[in-house]
Amino acid sequence: MRTSVDALDAAIVAQRHLLHVMTDPLNRVLFELEQFGMTNDASTTERPRRMLNITRDTGEFLSVLVKATRARRVLEIGTSNGYSTLWLASAARSIGGSVTTVELAEYKIGLASANFARAGLASCISVVHDDAGRVLERSAEGAFDLVFLDSERPQYPGWWPDLRRVLRPGGLLVVDNAVSHREELVPFVALVNADTEFSTCLVGVGNGEFLAVRGI
Repeated sequence: MRTSVDALDAAIVAQRHLLHVMTDPLNRVLFELEQFGMTNDASTTERPRRMLNITRDTGEFLSVLVKATRARRVLEIGTSNGYSTLWLASAARSIGGSVTTVELAEYKIGLASANFARAGLASCISVVHDDAGRVLERSAEGAFDLVFLDSERPQYPGWWPDLRRVLRPGGLLVVDNAVSHREELVPFVALVNADTEFSTCLVGVGNGEFLAVRGI
């Protein structure tokens, strides 16, 4: 009898969750993007056409980081279709902040912009259609509280001088794919670890997140 009651309780919770997902604009868009990302990426091997979205638990982790560090000025490098941006922007908006997200692919800029509008978060997201290196070069020193890096991994070492410069003292750098693509990130991680101004750690959530906080 207890098993039947537990199963019924679980079904009720699942129905309530689904109702919340389908009635809240942000959750509805997140759910749709999760399904779209899996279907799309399974059907193509062309990297420019793949979404390569973060995992849901990574999104939840980013949301907590933004709120815990009071990161009102967030920079994301690698927008894709905007899935990760929505997690960052929702958290930033809750503390009076905003997100600047950078993407070079025009196709993905179009997808992301539409998703931001549907989720009701367009007003707190600035979309920059440009090369990330150029954006970092022209950004002011200490311009951002948190930087989320999920882009072209071979480029990271070349971006490091500007990445460290645009982070404010106490600012946080988060790098995706630190476990799934560990070998590709070895040169970059070595650079950051060698910088005595930064404290680092590896967090095994999603595809692995490399965190580096700039000293105050």
